[in-house]
Amino acid sequence: MKPDARPKLNATEIAGTVAIVGFPNVGKSTLINRLTQSRAAVVHETPGVTRDRKELLCEWTGTWFRLIDTGGVDAEDEGPFGKQIAAQALAAIAEADLILFVVDARAGITPGDEELAATLRAAKVPVRVLANKIDDPRRDSAAAEFYKLGLGEPVPLSALHGYGTGDLLDEILTLLPGRGEVPIGDEAIRVAILGRPNVGKSSMLNALVGRERVIVSEVPGTTRDTIDTVLKRGDRTFVLVDTAGLRRKRKQRQGIEYYSELRALEAAERADVALVLIDASEGIVEHDLAVADLARKAGCSTLVALNKWDETTLELVDAAGQLHRRLRQRPPVIAVSAKSGRGLGRLLDHVERLFEKHAGRIPTGELNRGLEALRDMREGPAGRRGRRLKILYGTQVTSRPPRFRVFVNDPGLVTRDYGYWVENELRKRFGLDGVPVSIDFVKSE
Repeated sequence: MKPDARPKLNATEIAGTVAIVGFPNVGKSTLINRLTQSRAAVVHETPGVTRDRKELLCEWTGTWFRLIDTGGVDAEDEGPFGKQIAAQALAAIAEADLILFVVDARAGITPGDEELAATLRAAKVPVRVLANKIDDPRRDSAAAEFYKLGLGEPVPLSALHGYGTGDLLDEILTLLPGRGEVPIGDEAIRVAILGRPNVGKSSMLNALVGRERVIVSEVPGTTRDTIDTVLKRGDRTFVLVDTAGLRRKRKQRQGIEYYSELRALEAAERADVALVLIDASEGIVEHDLAVADLARKAGCSTLVALNKWDETTLELVDAAGQLHRRLRQRPPVIAVSAKSGRGLGRLLDHVERLFEKHAGRIPTGELNRGLEALRDMREGPAGRRGRRLKILYGTQVTSRPPRFRVFVNDPGLVTRDYGYWVENELRKRFGLDGVPVSIDFVKSE
């Protein structure tokens, strides 16, 4: 397991689900970050940053509950994502045990607030109106205007400065059912879906879960946040994470895109397996290789999926050969199509097998027999006085991903070329293709 890569989660039960909804740019994501004491939601002054619904766990006085961040609901939005954002928010409302309706106390009641309030008045669960952006208790009276929405007493608060959020958390706990849902644990396989923009990451996630979990569009950069989705198949649980497209040049990353890409990199660091998507209809480009190498540096085992396979004339053997020659981890390569569903079952089979290697341990005796074979295959490099490096023995010290400690007579004699050779030979001998293999050469005492 990568050190500090996973959030520290001590939850044994989840008390319920809270959906946060509202018009664009009223401060929903800022409130999410305040309540979770994190920076998990992308926040920017541009309206409409959040598009998909994002689920996070929140803890207050020892009780855990789930928060769902949603995109701004604007019935008049005729942009490319307006209807889809609204559909995602309505799905969150349907799943929730409690709804927090965030409004902008500075702007007052807007037509958008009134339309959403009409929907929420029909909800079968409690709704609380949060009059946000009240930074001074002397301005609490500004919340009174929102009584007109017909949803009970408004709660004055400031998501940015934290005013009123402690009382809000106390109230949330009293309104949740406390149904004792068990959260996803470390046994789940965490899969980050990575790729350059517009290779089909969101389409792949929707195809795997069998429903429109995230917004899909032909517009590059549709996904701005990292979206966790739980998928259960048999007795195995996957946590699939859709991410923003990774751009090659830093000068192309500005504003929202810059923060979205940071989230994608954090998702890779939390993942066990990186599913690197390549648009097969465009062939393999240099940037695809850079994304795969980023996954290796993040400590993920890597599976390359050639998406849109039904739209290409590429040969799988040729594509796999090209990738294996260029990528240090020599990841498995499969052909899939999110559109037709081709190869999706095999894709999850590959992820499972890769995870078993990623999280597994090689017995010390078996590892040392392998190291002995390497000694017989190739002499170690020699120093200035003719003294040669000699591998003595080794052990696996961690898994997820695997890390080995190899004891030698003189670590100073280990060259970069020889270290890579040992890594590649261990990968071949123990079936670790696609798995990041770390080796520490240390002096034997």
